[in-house]
Amino acid sequence: MTDAVLFDARDDGIAIITLNRPAARNALGRDIREGLFQAWDRFERDQALRIAILTGAGDQAFCAGGDLKEMVETGMKVPPRDMFPLPYDTIELSKPTIAAVNGVAFAGGWMIAQACDLCVASTTAQFAVTEVRVGRSSPWAAPLIHMIPQRIMMEILVTGKPISAQRAYEIGLVNRLAEPDELMACALALATDILAGAPLSVRAARETVMLATEMGRSAALAAARHASELCYHSDDAQEGPRAFAEKRRPRWQAP
Repeated sequence: MTDAVLFDARDDGIAIITLNRPAARNALGRDIREGLFQAWDRFERDQALRIAILTGAGDQAFCAGGDLKEMVETGMKVPPRDMFPLPYDTIELSKPTIAAVNGVAFAGGWMIAQACDLCVASTTAQFAVTEVRVGRSSPWAAPLIHMIPQRIMMEILVTGKPISAQRAYEIGLVNRLAEPDELMACALALATDILAGAPLSVRAARETVMLATEMGRSAALAAARHASELCYHSDDAQEGPRAFAEKRRPRWQAP
């Protein structure tokens, strides 16, 4: 790992990944991108880690987006498909992720927050898809239609104007709001709630949500049943009911 992205592997199964270029508003320069690729790979490979929280250093920016100076210097037209480390897109992940948005999440910053499964935000955070203001485009925003209503999405993309954390919460982009000094505690509490579940059950639940966004009702039901087979046939599927009957905490076996 480089100092552009910090990686904290906690003993409780939570990884905290921090974009660490606050002076550059944690923009997605080469060092941040390379550090993120390494961090996501480390998270996926470590079986002791079950969930990751992505946040930014400082209190001004989660991530201000792509490095526009780099785009000018390289004459970049269409960004290479593998340029940005996006969970579940250019990065293969099988575990849940939470974005803890501590400040502005503009353009590419919105992109990486959107790519995470869940999002908590500081009450002082702002979100914007600003590409129209710099002559670029935002094809990565297409999955946003599964998160917020069409007309709200349309306004956000065609105006490029920021929305507040409160507005992001109201339209369903953000799961939870927290005061700035309580943001990480809020993200850790959400992560802990997820860790309380059986690992294979959490994985099946996540796959069910993603399948449901990509398929029609009947196809999604069939695919979700298939995705749940591993969970149902695991030892944990017997341990959970047994622990409930014995009035004790379950002891999950699956990683």
